[in-house]
This record gives sequence, C-alpha cells and structure tokens, in this order.
Amino acid sequence: MVLLGREPLLPFLVRALNLVHTGEITRRPGSDRDLVHRLATRRGPEATATACEKLIAAELGLEIPAVVRTRDELAEVVRRNPFAGVADDPKRYQVSFLDGEPDPKVIEKLSATAADGERIEAIGREIYAWHPAGIARSKMWAALAGKGLGVKATARNWTTVTTLLEMAEE
Repeated sequence: MVLLGREPLLPFLVRALNLVHTGEITRRPGSDRDLVHRLATRRGPEATATACEKLIAAELGLEIPAVVRTRDELAEVVRRNPFAGVADDPKRYQVSFLDGEPDPKVIEKLSATAADGERIEAIGREIYAWHPAGIARSKMWAALAGKGLGVKATARNWTTVTTLLEMAEE
C-alpha cells in the first residue's frame, strides 16, 4: 500500500506509475490500489516511495511524502496492535507510518505531551497512538502530525488501517 498525505492523489499516481511501468502490469478496471500494491511489491517499498514522490513533484509541483508498506508489513502492523485491549474506538486510535525508525528522544517528547488517558507506543517504523478524548485538542496528536518526528510520516486511524489490509488481501 502506498500511503500518501493526500488520498485524492491515488488516481494520478496509478496513471503515472502505469506509464512508467508500461508492459509490466496490465491494469484492470477498478483495481487502482491493487495495481499500486503490485508495483510496490515488484519494485520494493523504498523505491516505490521515491518514485511516487518524484512523479508527484514533477507532474504536480507538490512535495508530498510517500510511505509504502507491503501487504505483509501492513498485516504485521495490525497483528502487533499494542492497544488491542485499550483502544475501543477505532477513529481515535491512530497509526503513524514512518519511513524510518524514530529517535527514542522524539518518542519521549511525544509521551510527555500525552493527556486525558492518551497512550503512545513506537514499534519499528510505526507509532501507535490512542486518543480516548479525540484528536481535535490533543497536543500529542498535534506533535505527531507536525514535522518534528525527524522522518517522513503519514497517519491513518485504525478503521482505515484494517480496511487497507482487507483491500490488500483481496
């Protein structure tokens, strides 16, 4: 799965990647996410992320970070679920997908901003964050969404994470 900061870019990305890979994969109607997943699997996550960023910059003049996970990596993110017994509202449970492991000092700073029962846990290249009171006024969420992580990142709520995995398994 290619995770972009802006999902409306997916149709453009599919067209662009398909042009780059003409002849590699035949596109079926309605299979945009499947096509991107297969391209990412073939090229490798890091190379696909770089290609996506370059295509978006060249064609649209936008600098938007792309973070890529294979189906197996996404399945592992769901399997690990450190707040399975705690997070009871998937819309308030976020996973930030990073392009590298975060600095432990960054995680300490994020933890220090937690309030109202919020919890955070970094595992590998993901940061799981539980916001029981919501994200609207959360200082921890504001810090997670900012550029202070030191790595490229994009976040999705738990409903979206599990839906993306279901789509990748189809």
